[in-house]
Amino acid sequence: MAAEEPVKTIRLLLLIVISFSLTAAAQDLLKSQQPIWTGNPDVSAFEKMENDHLAKAQTSIDAIVAVKGQRTIENTLAPYDNAVRQINSAAYLAGLMQQVHPESAFRDHASAMLGKSSAAQAALSLNRDVYNALASLDTSQGDAGTRYYVQRTLLELRLAGVNKDDATRARLKQLNEQLTNQESMFGRNIDDDKRSVEISDRSELEGLPEDYIAQHKPGTDGRIQITTDYPDFFPAMTYAKNDNLRRKLMIAFLDRAYPKNRAVLKDMMNTRYEIATLLGYQSWADYNAADKMVGSGGNIATFIHELDVVTRPAEQKELAILLAEKQKTHPGATDVWDYENWYYPELVRRAKYNFDSQSVRPYFPYEEVKQGILDVAARFFHVSFQREKDAPAWDPSVETWDVFDNGKAIGRFYLDMHPRPGKYSHAAMFQVLDGVRGKQLPEAALICNLPAPTATDAGLNDYGDVETFFHEFGHLMNWILGGQQRWAGISGLSPEMDFVEAPSQMLEDLLRSPKVLASFAHHYKTGEPIPAELVERMNRASTFLRAGKVAQQNGFAAISYDMYKSNPAKLEPDAICNADFHNYLFLRMSPGTEHFYSTFGHLAEYSSAYYTYMWDKVIAEDFFSEFNSDDPLAGETSMRYRQLILEPGGSMPASDLVKNFLGRQQNMDAFERWMNAEFATSPQQTAHVQRSVADRQANISTQ
Repeated sequence: MAAEEPVKTIRLLLLIVISFSLTAAAQDLLKSQQPIWTGNPDVSAFEKMENDHLAKAQTSIDAIVAVKGQRTIENTLAPYDNAVRQINSAAYLAGLMQQVHPESAFRDHASAMLGKSSAAQAALSLNRDVYNALASLDTSQGDAGTRYYVQRTLLELRLAGVNKDDATRARLKQLNEQLTNQESMFGRNIDDDKRSVEISDRSELEGLPEDYIAQHKPGTDGRIQITTDYPDFFPAMTYAKNDNLRRKLMIAFLDRAYPKNRAVLKDMMNTRYEIATLLGYQSWADYNAADKMVGSGGNIATFIHELDVVTRPAEQKELAILLAEKQKTHPGATDVWDYENWYYPELVRRAKYNFDSQSVRPYFPYEEVKQGILDVAARFFHVSFQREKDAPAWDPSVETWDVFDNGKAIGRFYLDMHPRPGKYSHAAMFQVLDGVRGKQLPEAALICNLPAPTATDAGLNDYGDVETFFHEFGHLMNWILGGQQRWAGISGLSPEMDFVEAPSQMLEDLLRSPKVLASFAHHYKTGEPIPAELVERMNRASTFLRAGKVAQQNGFAAISYDMYKSNPAKLEPDAICNADFHNYLFLRMSPGTEHFYSTFGHLAEYSSAYYTYMWDKVIAEDFFSEFNSDDPLAGETSMRYRQLILEPGGSMPASDLVKNFLGRQQNMDAFERWMNAEFATSPQQTAHVQRSVADRQANISTQ
């Protein structure tokens, strides 16, 4: 035994040296990898950055083709992955600048560069020499992640059409470039079309928070402008007592990008249909599902139907409650309109649950929320954050932060959190750089539109704003923690696309914990932590209208699917919106709802896959059932979750990630308990859902 002690000591010293070396290398990488907007590039410098990435990608592609003799991981997969990383770097930055740069002309140049980088992606995916090189690789001696990467890449290349004849591949390349431009135009039309409603008297703002009213002062003409930007729109729809204001604002919101986006959508539908049929699929929905968990377009339709069946009983009960509330002030009312679907639920929460949503706003000033999200994330993900002061960015309000794991730098992110003209008008995480272990730290940008604090305004947030912030920050952390892979192609959010919302949706449940909220939600005037009793009332109130919200999401999923389920020559967007809203929602719809598609940006981004949000909500509730709901930060579950769900990135199928964490396949049990928290669920309904899920999983397993 004594002879073994020196050996153990040497091994321990070696581990310490290796660990220190890796940490030092990561720190050096952080120093050498400057923030993405270093130098404040103008258009010409930006375009040079983009073209340099694309030139490096082409050099790697040429190296693959030039190989003589046996193909190896080093001479084939490594240069292929570098080409992927370089093209992605160009596409990510162009896509981000298209959405956030303050100058319209710069955004136009970014759109053009996004088209160029997308063309490079399409060309690589259709390069038969590269495909043949990868197909001839012997990966039997590679690690599991490398083997899966090659297997997955070959599938994606076949789905791109690489094995088709020259004429078909040329047409596919043209169509993909065309589609990129159409997607960009669809999103730009929405972001650039800010509508507003004018009111002539402050009395029309009755019911709204005092800070909101103070922010909306009359102009020189004495009139007040309420815009369709989120910080204006949602509070007005939730709290304004004036029916006419809410109705006009709803119509203005629905009118954004109409009629421009009707023509763009029809073009996208035609382009996608031609791509799908050239590749042997009956529809874009079938083609788009082929590399996802759901497996086929038919399974999307089945899932939407299952959700509808599960949702209807509770949704009908909720509608009856809403109607009864409306009848207090509108005797004889027989319908609830879409523009009333924020206002009356708020009144129900006040009357039935003794909870006023405005009562929590003073506990959510922006700066405290930001720091609170960082602190909670640091505990949950077992990391730390450090801000880079005075780091250059595309707008003075943007902050740059570094992420550390036990002192080792593992990534960087940017916070662009407040509205400005021409900026992306929703909330999302945008990729900036792929993570490649030892070569490149992952980077991402969080883009939101939360109220900006000033010297006289704390920038108070609704609870929903806080939830959105944490949801999108979850994507960001998924990107960074999953970005420690050997290969860019399996880094970050690279599992199947219809899995990527599950981790972030699970995080939303963390904020329901009184203990978690009290750690950062402090009254902006008194510093008092949010009372646990108030959080409990908020949580009880939140159970109301869950079925209605699921039904709404299901209606959006149906629109997304129905736009792409068959030949677009037979499809009429207005008719689809009308039919699906009527079929899945029990609300009366405002004039203009028939062209809701014009402002539904996911028809470009997700196309037929909007079902992802509810598909992943099912998985998210299953995940959260593993945590202590009273204190979800306690114990080792969060680290196990990080290691089994986030860190693997795309190195294995999403279904394996789920099974590794849950010890089984996902099911709807936890989701159904969550959705029906206010209403009891019948045994018959539960049995039906379990049979439906089992049938769907059986169908998927045979794909």
